[in-house]
Amino acid sequence: MPRAGKRKDKWLPDQHGAWAMLAVPYLAGTLLGSPRWAHLPLFAAWLLGYIAVFHGQQWLRLRRISRNPRAPRRHVRPALVFGGAFAACALPLAVAYPWLLVAALCAVPFVAVNTLYARRNRERALLNGLAAVVPACGMLLVALRLGDGAAWWADGWRPALACLLYFGGTVPYVKTMIRERNSRAYYRASVAYHVLAAGIAALLNPWLALPFTAYAARAAALPGHGLKAAVVGAVEVIGSVALLGALLCLF
Repeated sequence: MPRAGKRKDKWLPDQHGAWAMLAVPYLAGTLLGSPRWAHLPLFAAWLLGYIAVFHGQQWLRLRRISRNPRAPRRHVRPALVFGGAFAACALPLAVAYPWLLVAALCAVPFVAVNTLYARRNRERALLNGLAAVVPACGMLLVALRLGDGAAWWADGWRPALACLLYFGGTVPYVKTMIRERNSRAYYRASVAYHVLAAGIAALLNPWLALPFTAYAARAAALPGHGLKAAVVGAVEVIGSVALLGALLCLF
């Protein structure tokens, strides 16, 4: 999970890319199926659970590395508040739809990886970012099943894989724009990934080649131009919205 921002008293993570990754697959799964009222508490539980886990991981990280005993304590109250709100939303859903417990268990190994990296203060590691992508994209299948019943896998695996291809690519790409902007190895790996992803996306649906070719072009053209983090984030928001639109039109 992402590290806290510069202000230590923030309750909400300020990682804009994470919010897009949480929202787009969920919205795609909801709108590709049959939206129902249960989708609202599911979305609330999804976001509240993310925030609670974020603060819990920051508490673990700061307990290990900070000499200031008050630093980890700042995350205890938000973790408890958001954890309690998550439980209030999630427990009625689990009673009404017990299969959601199985879906939650599928996410546990990936959350465990993120927690381990947070404890080691290595949240920016490539594997940590990729581990966070998988359950986020899996929410497309969860939201789709909630509204579409038995057809969730047949209808959902292609758009879920498209989400995984896109958001998986944002992890190395953003590194080439910020932390690894001087690494030719990262740049070549990012471009190679995006070219491969465009080919796989075209197999899922030929029209998906259009946005994924654009993603590959931005991965090849934008690194090395010294763009500010806000600009990088804005480009990714546009890319995420384009992906959502493509999925809703093509599937």
